[in-house]
Amino acid sequence: MHSAFLGELIGTAVLIYLGNGVVANVLLKHSKGENAGWMVITTGWAMAVTIGIFVSTAFGSPAAHLNPAVTVAMACKSGDWSNAGSFILAQLLGGILGAALVWIHYHPHWEKTEDTGLKLACFSTSPAINKPIANLMSELLGTLLLIIVLGALPSVPNQLGPYVVGLLVWAIGLSLGGTTGYAINPARDLGPRIAHAILPIAGKGSSDWQYAWVPVVGPIIGAIIGGLVIAQLTY
Repeated sequence: MHSAFLGELIGTAVLIYLGNGVVANVLLKHSKGENAGWMVITTGWAMAVTIGIFVSTAFGSPAAHLNPAVTVAMACKSGDWSNAGSFILAQLLGGILGAALVWIHYHPHWEKTEDTGLKLACFSTSPAINKPIANLMSELLGTLLLIIVLGALPSVPNQLGPYVVGLLVWAIGLSLGGTTGYAINPARDLGPRIAHAILPIAGKGSSDWQYAWVPVVGPIIGAIIGGLVIAQLTY
């Protein structure tokens, strides 16, 4: 019960359970957190990231990427792709598992919520204004910022690292998240979107696969650029 694969899987599952959990808390009908707003969502996601990192480390992944974009960026930086495939698979499975836990946790509320868009938002992201190229750039730039700041973490004491990453994700959500919902993590979007597609969610609508490529391709491009940039920089 202690390996890098398991650490990435369980850590990502906890990240999604808490992150999408706060979205469900705010959006679903008759939740005690209904209409609590964007500040609650961004704060919940920041805490989810911090806690996910601690859990991932405890289960055997001190890298605690929890995000294929981070995995790709670090592989681009180091040139070592040996763990990339297993990490990304674990993160994707963790995303599906975490989303399934959100569905179970809020089970009575799906039937009470008529808006299918709100239900999908509890699993995956969507654009405020549907302009694919602009949406792609939002995800690319947000992920690029994430990777460049993560590249500075070696200058931060180890015990503070998870809190700095949580603060960074909070800042991205507050400042940049209004365009696409700041996926900045392919597993965060694709894993839960798969869960939405396969779970028997009461009254669910489309999983919006037409948009699904944006929060995967944008972060990966941003990660590649970011990984190459931090490989050249000395912090």
